[in-house]
Amino acid sequence: MKALLHGLGLSAYGHSISALLERLPEDLGAQKIVQEAKRLDKCYIPTRYPNAWPQGTPEDYYTEEDAKEAVGSAEDVVGWVTASWRFLKKEEG
Repeated sequence: MKALLHGLGLSAYGHSISALLERLPEDLGAQKIVQEAKRLDKCYIPTRYPNAWPQGTPEDYYTEEDAKEAVGSAEDVVGWVTASWRFLKKEEG
C-alpha cells in the first residue's frame, strides 16, 4: 500500500492499511478492499504484543480460522495493489 502511495507521489505514513487506502484517489476503487484492510488493521497490535490482552498471550485469543482469514485478507490486499499498479502503468505507457 505504501509503495502504491509513494508511486503516486502521495504521503504514506502509519500502519493502518484502511487509513492508507483513504489517501488513494477514488477512481482506483479502493472501497473494494476496505473490509479486508480493516480485518488486517485489527490484527496489528494485539497479535504482536504479549501484554495487549488482560491475561494470557495472543495465541490464547486467536484461532487457526482467524489466521486463515487474515492471510486471505492480506493476499486480497496485495493482489488489489498489484492490479492497481498494473492498471496505472498501462495508463502511463
